[in-house]
Amino acid sequence: MIQYANLERYEGNEALFDLIKMSMLSTIAGEPLHIHAEGLRGTGKTTIMRKAQDILPPIKRIKGCIYNCDPKEPHCPHHRELSAQEIADLGVEEIPMPFLEISHSAKVGTVAGSIDLAKLTDESHPEARLLPGLIPQAHRGILFIDEINRLADTAPEITDILLDLMGTKPGIVQIEEAGLPVVKIKVSVSVWAASNPDEDPGPLEEIRRQLSDRFDMVCYMGRPTSIDVLAKMLKENFHTNIHPDKDIMDEATIAKKHQEYTSSLLKWAEIYKQADIPDFVRNYIARLYVKHNLESIRAIEAMQQSAVLYAITKNRDQATINDVSRMLPLILKHRINSDTLIKVINDIDGKGESIFSSVNKSAKKTDLAEEKEYFKSVGRPLKFLGRNELINTEKSLDVNKAD
Repeated sequence: MIQYANLERYEGNEALFDLIKMSMLSTIAGEPLHIHAEGLRGTGKTTIMRKAQDILPPIKRIKGCIYNCDPKEPHCPHHRELSAQEIADLGVEEIPMPFLEISHSAKVGTVAGSIDLAKLTDESHPEARLLPGLIPQAHRGILFIDEINRLADTAPEITDILLDLMGTKPGIVQIEEAGLPVVKIKVSVSVWAASNPDEDPGPLEEIRRQLSDRFDMVCYMGRPTSIDVLAKMLKENFHTNIHPDKDIMDEATIAKKHQEYTSSLLKWAEIYKQADIPDFVRNYIARLYVKHNLESIRAIEAMQQSAVLYAITKNRDQATINDVSRMLPLILKHRINSDTLIKVINDIDGKGESIFSSVNKSAKKTDLAEEKEYFKSVGRPLKFLGRNELINTEKSLDVNKAD
């Protein structure tokens, strides 16, 4: 069976691997990052997302808590009023980080929550209690939805629940049942989705624009175009490549790689908790919003979050404007038209007067000063250097001068 470490990387799916990595470390750090992969059928987007379970780290929860309460921050109706000592008495357990999937046959009660029939029909002590659905059970983990464009078209009631969940970070899910009080649960979960925009009913942004905007980032999954890559994928998936001895060795190697991936995620998550972004980069993002009349503030929030995450995954401690630039197509593709996207990218690339032309000169000078302060260097622009500093001529060389 193909594992996450065996998945083939190529130019068309690199962006998806980056998004998964960023979303996982952000989720571990307690801040959801919602991602959506679009692409033609059979390109492997769903497989990659599902196989990411292999490298998710475990989480600690209050023993037996179906809501996955963090012992340090209990949030569910059963534990949020308990003292630290009472929680300690209940005990703590370690479980795999949740990775749950909403199917197209799911009902509202399955997704949000409903009456716990086991408790209701208990002969010794029957009682009416709520059973949390998939969303509350995915707290501190990942919620995956395949073919989300079809779900948005056929299940508007579930779409409404997702809108509430993804509207804020952390999100809120409301459980309602006749005869029982309404229960609101805080849920910190990253929503992952996949879809084929070329199949009915079409791209998500055309079906339910509100839901499309809730995704922080969207990437398009390309087809592999390398013959070598395709041949390797065929070989790895062919039945004659399975051998008992080879499997044992592969399993050990794969387990080691998975542990390395997990360790990196945990290390990066700790860095992210303390990370910030330079003021001049934050101001730069704000000007993008103003100059290009971007509708969604979620877009610039995603720019800030993703720039920091991307820098950390590249083992850098600070995000730069270049990091914002790399994330722009993934953040804006589903929010603005292609012409506006090209204009924004051209601004970032520094063509013409760039983004700074939209503000007054004093603000421009201030931000440039901040950037110079951040990138301290003894170097100077070429235009300020004299000819004798650029090249050594015959006259400037003193062959008799001691080293």
